[in-house]
This record gives sequence, structure tokens and C-alpha cells, in this order.
Amino acid sequence: MKIVRNSFSLVLFVALFSSQVSAQKSLKMGDDFYKKEMKSHLNAIQKNYYDKASGYYFVELDPAKRETKNGYHREYTYLWSLCALYQATNEIEKIDKKAKLMEPMLQNINNYYDAAPPKPGYSDYIMKLKPGERYYDDNQWIGITALDAYARKKKASDLKLGKAMYDFMMTAYDQALGGGLYWVETSKSSKNTCSNGPGVLVALQLYQATKEKCYLDTALMLFNWTKEKLQAPSGLFYDNIKTKDGSVDKNTLSYNTGTMLQSCVYLYECTGDKNYLTEAKAIADSSLTFFYGRDKFRDGYWFNAVLLRAYQHLLKYNKDMKYILGFKKCLDYAVTNEKNEQGLFQNKNGLYNLVEQGGMLEILARFAWLESHYDLSENNK
Repeated sequence: MKIVRNSFSLVLFVALFSSQVSAQKSLKMGDDFYKKEMKSHLNAIQKNYYDKASGYYFVELDPAKRETKNGYHREYTYLWSLCALYQATNEIEKIDKKAKLMEPMLQNINNYYDAAPPKPGYSDYIMKLKPGERYYDDNQWIGITALDAYARKKKASDLKLGKAMYDFMMTAYDQALGGGLYWVETSKSSKNTCSNGPGVLVALQLYQATKEKCYLDTALMLFNWTKEKLQAPSGLFYDNIKTKDGSVDKNTLSYNTGTMLQSCVYLYECTGDKNYLTEAKAIADSSLTFFYGRDKFRDGYWFNAVLLRAYQHLLKYNKDMKYILGFKKCLDYAVTNEKNEQGLFQNKNGLYNLVEQGGMLEILARFAWLESHYDLSENNK
């Protein structure tokens, strides 16, 4: 894959989404409310985080918060933020059929492309500016988005990218702890839900695209391993298991539950086994109470965006709106209380970084789609 410097300008986005909605202290719901919020937030991201001079994105607006790692100052964003924006632009294209946002974003991502063996993948930092490490989950998020786009547009290049991300992620597999994928290429200290759950999704999406059984076999292998090693009694999922002693980090984040919940939905689609759909509903019930019972997000926007993907997918087969509406309460709190005059999101400690801004953009885009297809009023429970 050729490395292409991203030279697209801010004008592309501003021309597509010119309206700017100021920060609000109270919500006034109406036609296309979330679509307007989405447009506003996209403009704010492009205006504040995109550096026209370099063609790169800043990870933080405050230069003092930009990281120095291994002696190198890292002014621009890590790959993770672009993974968030890549998925968000995919969701925007589902709403605005004329939008052409994914390709420029992929060109930006290609600045992180690393062809090193054993398989090509993407580094966590810009190759021309001293690259860092290759994280398997970063590459999987790219694969998930590309394959989602392939299902929608049937572009051969999207399928090719999805297959490349599968090939790279499978270099993370070995029999330590009985299977599973590592998290980062340079360390074999842990195997994480955040690399195995997305791995299941990439494999299942490839199975749906190609009907090649090897992908379904991989998905089932990773799915069953993750359930055995990292599922909590509640049905939610822990963070990782250490290869040294088999101890489990029981930190519970929404995105880990999200990938495994959505894996259940995909497995139902791919196999027709209703047990997977039953399991999906059980996980969704546990997650709704744990993550959204306080009517406020308990972890980062991007983590929640991944769980929202699962809720939205489950809605195809389970018409109960309680998961979406529970999530919506937390979203509405954030829009009301955490958006500033610039149209960016922040907490008491200051502006969120680009990963979280991208996560919120995906959330708003998904709700823009939902509000055009479902009744999101509180009485629809």
C-alpha cells in the first residue's frame, strides 16, 4: 500500500457541513437534532484539530499536553484518534450519501503505514516522524470500518484492506494461555479483550463478505477463548489476562463489552443459532445497568461509541428501545453539560483529546441515523 500524505483541506468538510450550532445549556429536541449536532461537531473538530500546514491532526489543542515519548516530541495524533474519525466518517456517509469523507481520512491514516514483517500494518505514529509501536487493536478498528464500508459500497479496496488487517492481527496469535491475541506487537505480557473482541468482528465481517469458512472458524476460536478467559460473572468483560501468571485485570470498560456483544449478533447472523441472540440480550441487559444506570457516561466517549455499535446492531433483531434510550440519556447529558462555545466537548479538567472528540462524532452520527428511523421519545419504552 502506498503511503500518501494527506493534503486534503479543511474546505472539503466545511463545504459539506457549513452550519455551526453553538453550545447549549438546555436541549430543544426537534427535527434532525442529532444530525445538526453532528455537523456542528465535525466542523469544530476540523477547525480546531486539523493542521492545514502539515495535513495532520493534533492529538491535543493545548501544546503543553502533547506527549514526549522516548525522547521524541509527539505533536500530532496517534493512530487511535484516526481510527475513531474513520469510523465516524463512515457513519456520516450513511446519512449523507453525497459525503466523500472516508477516502481523505484513509489517506491520512496511510501516513502511519508500516510494511515491516511479518505482515504489513499501521504504526501508532506517523512513519516520517519517528514511528512507535504497532497495536493489534488499532489495526482491527481500521479493518472493522473498512469491512463495514465494503458491506455498504462493495468496493474491492475496502475488502482488500479488511483482509490485510486480518492477516496482520493473526500474527498476534499463539498458544500461550491456550490461544488468543496479544495487544501490542512489542510485548507478550497480556492478551486483551480489546484485541480479541475486535478480532472476532473482523473475522465475522470477512466471513459475511466471502463465505470462506476459515474466517468463521477463527471467529469462533477467538470468541470462545475470550468468553472463557475474560468474561465476568455479570456477563460483562474484563480488560486483560497476564501471560506470566494468568491473573486477570478486572477493569471493565464499555468498549470491551461492546465488541463481544456485537460478536454475538454477528454470530447469530452467520450461524442462525438463536443462543447467540439470547446471549446478546443478556449482555446488553447487564451493560445497560452498569454503564448507563447513572444517566451519565462512566468512561470515555469513544469506548461508549463501540458499545453503541452493538446496541444499534442488536436493534435489527430485538426491537426493545431500552438500550438506545438508556444510552440517549447519557448522550443528552453530555450535549447539555459538556459542550463548550467552540462546539467541542470537555470536562472539568479541560478539553477532551481527539480520540474522545472522534468518539462523540460517531455517537452523534449514529443517533442522527437512529432519529430518522426510530421514535427516540421517552415514551417509546
